[in-house]
Amino acid sequence: MRNLSGLFRQLSAAVRMLLVFTVLLGVGYPLAVYGIAQIPGLHSRSDGQLVHVHGRTVGSAILGQSFTDAKGDPMAQYLQSRPSADAYDPTASGASNLGPESVVDTLPNPASKGDTGTPSLLTQVCARSKAVGALEHVDGSRPFCTPSGVGAVLAVFHAGPGYHGAVTRVVSLNQECPTTPFVATYHDVQVTCARYGADYSHAQVVPVRGDAPSHPAVPADAVTASGSSLDPNISPRYAALQEARIARARGISVEQVRAVVHHYTSGRDLGFMGEPVVNVLKVNVALDRQYP
Repeated sequence: MRNLSGLFRQLSAAVRMLLVFTVLLGVGYPLAVYGIAQIPGLHSRSDGQLVHVHGRTVGSAILGQSFTDAKGDPMAQYLQSRPSADAYDPTASGASNLGPESVVDTLPNPASKGDTGTPSLLTQVCARSKAVGALEHVDGSRPFCTPSGVGAVLAVFHAGPGYHGAVTRVVSLNQECPTTPFVATYHDVQVTCARYGADYSHAQVVPVRGDAPSHPAVPADAVTASGSSLDPNISPRYAALQEARIARARGISVEQVRAVVHHYTSGRDLGFMGEPVVNVLKVNVALDRQYP
């Protein structure tokens, strides 16, 4: 009986603690946070900084989104956002988890209808740079990228073990046959295209820099996604690259577009943290309002 009585006391204490913390953390804390969020000056931030146009919500100033047409092509009259690894889905934000060593594509399986393969991070960057260059009428070339917009990576086979000895065979890993390789020879050995299912695991992976400029015309934030894939801002350099295209599409001067961009450019946080940024949604809303 004594043991049973002690057990009931422990259960009773546990139930009381459960009720207390349920009230404190399940009711009191959410109400306190909600109340603080209603303080003037904080309310606009606590509601997700939604942006409204003519009574309709068009987005959030703190979440990136796309400005494309029904076919997925960039709309020429709008500032384009930073790329997203998850199609700007705010319910599933996250990075691609691909790092600097992601340079070899998974080629599509020709026997599987609709299989497009899986591009490496390098190929994604190359393809984006080529696309942005074409859109903005600038040089989209980039180091370690082929002119066709894939990673310039070779599989180099050697005669000896451990990547020693003469080069015996070279394959352009990201260019599926019958594509012509981006270089004809490597160490006097003819370069061939890659084939799905072939084993290149024993080869040395060699990225080829090429003759692209060290500082490409297309900035880094135009070809890489942020950690959340929902960055609402772009660099002033990327915004400046788009000003001429927007001006042509809207029939206004570049200086008029530049003035709007400058108005929605924020400096470094606290004056020294990070870099200046341009809020894409705010610029596009202002452009529609001033120069429809």
